[in-house]
Amino acid sequence: MDINFEAFVEWDNSPFILFNNSGKIIYLNNASEILFGYVSKKELFDIAVSYAPQNFGYKTTSLTLNYDSFLFYAITVGYENEEQISLRLYNTPRIKSTRKIETDKFITTDINILLEANIALFKTKNNNPLKLLTDQDLPSFKIDQNNFSKLLRKTLNAFRASDSIDISLKLLIGQHVIIDDKKEPIIQLAIEANGRYADTDDEIQTLAAQSQIKSLLKERSIKLEIPLIQ
Repeated sequence: MDINFEAFVEWDNSPFILFNNSGKIIYLNNASEILFGYVSKKELFDIAVSYAPQNFGYKTTSLTLNYDSFLFYAITVGYENEEQISLRLYNTPRIKSTRKIETDKFITTDINILLEANIALFKTKNNNPLKLLTDQDLPSFKIDQNNFSKLLRKTLNAFRASDSIDISLKLLIGQHVIIDDKKEPIIQLAIEANGRYADTDDEIQTLAAQSQIKSLLKERSIKLEIPLIQ
């Protein structure tokens, strides 16, 4: 009986890429297509070659790779001939909040309005140049307005001394999170500057976790991945 395994690879959330020996892509699944919006083909091919087993077969290596909102904890590299080499990346599981969120008590909210209100409040105390790019077509969704406003204030305040601040809000195409056994889309709020304070990072992470928001804190940016709960 012939079995077509390609569909199973397509359904997998783990990126899978098949290269030829010169780095040209022969096949990639849907998860990989999304990933290539954040990392170059050459970089992933170089990783595959660097971590390939010495002989035919496959080798799994634990390592941390971070590309924007993508975080991986391991890779498998394999080859059966000198012409092709495959790379599979394993997504780091999202940390599940120990606090069950009561979505039925959330308020349906236009996040653009809530974001603009908190930015206006930030501007009353700070005159930093600020650019805002949002997707006005994002639908309203359920959120804990009080908690999220606290999170926004803490996050914006981390950039209080930055020379300029860039804020963007967009839907992360192809990504989702499971909440109450339901698959929810994710939107990303990204705040970037030439630097920021880290004195309230612990508070930001705590507030984010309380609403099952993933927080990605770096030296010059904070990104919040927010479940779009309907």
